[in-house]
Amino acid sequence: MELASSPPSRTRRAALALAVLGGVWLPAAHGFTVGITPGTRALFLQVGVGTMTGGTFNNRGTPGNNTTVNTVSVTVPAGQLGSGTAQAMTTDSTVTSSPWDGFAFCTSPATTGQVYVGGFYRVPGTSNAGAATLSVTTPASLTGGGNTIPFNSIAWTSSGNGDTGTTIPSAAFTGGAQTLLSVTRNTWFESCLAFRYLNTQLVPAGTFTGRATYTLTAP
Repeated sequence: MELASSPPSRTRRAALALAVLGGVWLPAAHGFTVGITPGTRALFLQVGVGTMTGGTFNNRGTPGNNTTVNTVSVTVPAGQLGSGTAQAMTTDSTVTSSPWDGFAFCTSPATTGQVYVGGFYRVPGTSNAGAATLSVTTPASLTGGGNTIPFNSIAWTSSGNGDTGTTIPSAAFTGGAQTLLSVTRNTWFESCLAFRYLNTQLVPAGTFTGRATYTLTAP
């Protein structure tokens, strides 16, 4: 993932690269949110690998920028091409622990493909600021060798160990900009997203890639 540098009070962005490869062709319950103490106006967003120095955030850790761009990918077996059987995607992210308190929030990415997504929106205690917005933007299609696969062919399931519901709702990419979550002031949020390729169409041989850019924006 990429955590891009930007003014701390306005916008934070992170990116996720996605790839689809072919076999022969090469809940009323809530997820995890927690109130944080008011303070200097700031935003923090982590998608996959991030940076938190000096301990966890609830123990005075300090968030920082991280330029890593993690990937999720899948190789579709020849006999399954276009079958409509969704194919679980794997990731090179290794994040399992929450930077909030160190809890093992995501299950081993090596086996589940889960990508951690979390962060916070903070303002001074006297502020009446409105909510921040978490969104994601994707191009219309994944591309490869002059061919395309619609980006809405990739969906995700949201979860988190110990959660009885979800924070970021489970959904699919739309091939454009979409709002994922409203984050009230002085709140930490997080989810683990497991991606899958819906595999509903036959496509030519090749490797198809694209990037999802996550953005946390405050008013």
